[in-house]
Amino acid sequence: MTKHFPLTPGIRAAIAAGQHLRRKDAADPLELIMQKFGDHADEIQRQLKSNNQAVAGVRAQMDDMEQKMARGGGGMPSAPDSWGEQFTKADGLKAFSDEAHTRPGRLRVEVKAITNGSGSAGALGWSTLDPEVPLLGRRRLTIRNLIPTVQVSSNLVEYARQVTRPIGAATVAEGAQKPESSMTFEGVALPTQVIAHWVTASRQVLDDIPYLRSLIDSELRYGLGEVEEGQLLNGNGTSPNLLGIIPQATPFSSPIALADMTLIDQVGAAVLQNALADFPADGIVMHPSDWMRIRLLKDASGWYLIGDPTGNDVQRLFGLPVVATKAMPAGNFLVGNFQVGATIYDRWAPIVEVSTQHADYFTRNLVAILAEERLAFAVKQPTAFTYGAFDYPE
Repeated sequence: MTKHFPLTPGIRAAIAAGQHLRRKDAADPLELIMQKFGDHADEIQRQLKSNNQAVAGVRAQMDDMEQKMARGGGGMPSAPDSWGEQFTKADGLKAFSDEAHTRPGRLRVEVKAITNGSGSAGALGWSTLDPEVPLLGRRRLTIRNLIPTVQVSSNLVEYARQVTRPIGAATVAEGAQKPESSMTFEGVALPTQVIAHWVTASRQVLDDIPYLRSLIDSELRYGLGEVEEGQLLNGNGTSPNLLGIIPQATPFSSPIALADMTLIDQVGAAVLQNALADFPADGIVMHPSDWMRIRLLKDASGWYLIGDPTGNDVQRLFGLPVVATKAMPAGNFLVGNFQVGATIYDRWAPIVEVSTQHADYFTRNLVAILAEERLAFAVKQPTAFTYGAFDYPE
């Protein structure tokens, strides 16, 4: 079928100029030219159609983005189509409609059931998910910050410590025998211990609320830190427990006699005891309630001894930082040279792992989230620590 297109005056003039070239055995030049123009017009139409489809696709994407932004930044899932929308968008509907007046038939369209769950056909109402999750309170974990940490790659840690130091040094007369000194060392071997715990979670919940995974990880890591802090201070050394500072510390015995010693006086006497043991203290640990007792002490005029409570709360006594932690038994205090007297050996830093390889979790779409750490702890010089109980004034 030949398509006819309007010719411009210029094209008509060109055709007329070539009329004398026509031969009997050749095709009609006018027909040839018309065919060429027809083919060219078809190509232009195809390109225009392709461009229009591309523009329509971009416009659809922009409309979709605008709809998502209108729903709240694209964070909410798009609502499934209603039954009517699914029917009008069904494949084959247009062809069925075009042929319906000439040939009767039937069109089958599968639609999703309408429920209030995910995948429902139609928006029956979306819930709003508040990303702020009010967690339970956490205490500050600070004991580790006082103690040097060493990374190790073995399961057994060995170190040597000096036990005695008899000093025989003396002034010596010319030609006299020099005195001899001796010193004793002992080797200590410490196995690493594991602190661990785990929780069960649903894969669907973790997929639906992505940030819940990070919250669980954070909670598990905090649990490790809380138990670790208690072990560093109070561990009894019975496997698999660490041997903490308090069971090995030197009992407090005031090296000075003072009448009516206040709580601050008792801490000061413990600092002196450490200094006389040649381990000048670099930190003080007590329960928060005991630290508040000290903060509330007043002089005869009613002024706070530790400074104005409306100002910056600098937790220091005798120039030393005070760590207030619930891991410390109430009514007691610990003064020590933490940098010299103890060391943490980290075999595994806290790690969090997820697995379905537990019981029947794989078939139930459950996961086990495990957090654990492995470490050893050495109190290398017990005399570097002084531990005592407060004598509360009546």
